[in-house]
Amino acid sequence: MTYDLHIVKRFLTGYVLLILGLIVFFVVLHYVEYVDDFMDRGATMSSVFLLYYPNYVPDIIRLISPLAVFISAVFLTSRLAQKLELSSLQTAGVSLYRILVPFVIVGVVITGFMFWFNGWVVPQTNRTRMAFEQEFTKDARVGAEYANIHRQNAPGSILSVNYYERRSKSASVVSLQLFNQDGTMQERIDAERMTWIDSLETWRMTSATVRRFDESGEISRRSVSVIDTVLSIYPRDLSRLRGDVDAMTITEARSYLNTLRRTAASRTGQALVAYYSKFSYPFANLILILLAVPLASVRRRGGQAVQLGLGLFIAFVYLALMKLVEPFGYAETISPVMAAWIPHIVFMAFAVVLLVKVRK
Repeated sequence: MTYDLHIVKRFLTGYVLLILGLIVFFVVLHYVEYVDDFMDRGATMSSVFLLYYPNYVPDIIRLISPLAVFISAVFLTSRLAQKLELSSLQTAGVSLYRILVPFVIVGVVITGFMFWFNGWVVPQTNRTRMAFEQEFTKDARVGAEYANIHRQNAPGSILSVNYYERRSKSASVVSLQLFNQDGTMQERIDAERMTWIDSLETWRMTSATVRRFDESGEISRRSVSVIDTVLSIYPRDLSRLRGDVDAMTITEARSYLNTLRRTAASRTGQALVAYYSKFSYPFANLILILLAVPLASVRRRGGQAVQLGLGLFIAFVYLALMKLVEPFGYAETISPVMAAWIPHIVFMAFAVVLLVKVRK
C-alpha cells in the first residue's frame, strides 16, 4: 500500500509538471503563429493574454492530457526498471499486474475527470475562444457553410437559401417549397431576404412572391412586402462551422445533431465524429497507461532516453492514426462512430498483447 501511494504521488507529479510545460509550449507556439493576425485586426495584448489564452488552456489540456499521461508513465516505469526496483519487486513475488494497479487507478480517475472536463467544461471556454478567433484571426471562417443551403422544414417542406449571414441572422434569396404527398409542388414562396426576429421567434420574409400550383401548373401569384412565418428551422440550423460541436456540451451536441438529422442537413460526418470523440478521446488516457507500463518495464540498452524516444514514437503513431481515420468518418466512408473509436480499439488491443507477453 505504501509503495502504491509512492507510485501514485510520483506519477501525478510528473503528469502535472508535463501538463504545465506543454501548456507553455503550445501557447508560445500558437502566439508566434498568430501574433500578426492579432495585431493586424486590433486585438489588445490584455485581451489576448487575459481573455483568449485563459479560455484556450482548457482545450490544450484536453488535447495533451493523454500525451502527458503516457510520458509520465513511461518515465516513471523506466526509472523503476533502470534502478532494478521493478526486478526486486518481481523477485519478491509482486507481479507486473499488481504493480500496474496504482497506474490504472490514476488512469481511471483521469479518464473520468477528462470525460466530464471535455464534455462540459471545455465547450464553455471554447465558445469564448472561437468568438475571439472569428473576430481576430484570418482563417476563422474556414469550414463554414453559408451558401447554397437546403434544409427540410417538415415532411414535404424544403427551405433553400442562397446565402446566410450568421452574425445578423439573415438570409438572402430564399425559397420555401411545399409539396403534396405525390411529390408535386403545392406552394412556393420566394423572398429576397429572410431575417430572424428574436422577440417573436419567427422568420420575416421581405419582398416575397407567393405562388400556388395545381396539377395543371401555376394557378395564382401574388407579391407580398412582408411575411412572418414560423419554421422548425432556427438560425443555428442554417450555418455550421467546423468547430460548432466543440463549443457544445454533450447534451447540447446531441440536441444539435438531432436537429441536423431532422432538417436533413448534408455533410454531418465531421460533426458526428466530433460528438463521438467526446466519449472516445478521454479513454486514450487509460489506454496509453496500459501501453506505457509494460513497454517501459523492460530494461533496454540506452536507458531512459531510448524508452522515452520509443514512447514518443508510439504516441505519435497513435495520434497519426486518429488523424488518418477521422477524414473517412467526415466523408462517412466509414461510420463516424467507428472513426472516433477505431484508433482506441487498435491501441487497446496492442496494450493487451503487450501485457500478455511482457515478463510478469
